[in-house]
Amino acid sequence: MSNRKLLCVLALTGLAAVLGATQGCSKTDEPQASGSALHAPSKLGDLSAFRTIAQDVATKVDAQDLPGAKARIKDLEKTWDDAEAGIKPRAASDWHLLDKAIDHALDALRASQPQQADCKAAMQALLGVFDTLQGPRQG
Repeated sequence: MSNRKLLCVLALTGLAAVLGATQGCSKTDEPQASGSALHAPSKLGDLSAFRTIAQDVATKVDAQDLPGAKARIKDLEKTWDDAEAGIKPRAASDWHLLDKAIDHALDALRASQPQQADCKAAMQALLGVFDTLQGPRQG
């Protein structure tokens, strides 16, 4: 792996960790109900369809099916690109953060010789960004 790619993986992983650690520090206006597994909507709206595809990709990566993961992430890329005009204006900075994480995952899976560890790290970082943007669990 090149130093640049390693730095990108580390930066995204670190960013996801920092954002995840600060997640509990944000104040929400809505009361929280215990026992619910639902996430509060992000500023971008409902990201669950995108996250579901990303989770499918991560599952394939974990199973060492990199060709299958590469094929499935194409669905995320198309769905995300198709939705850009409708969701980017809601929170451009959040959109860019998630878009960069998606691009990093695409780059890892589309490398001339994709590496399991790179792909796994990129998918973990991507899922972390989704979870951070989705916000605290709400009832």
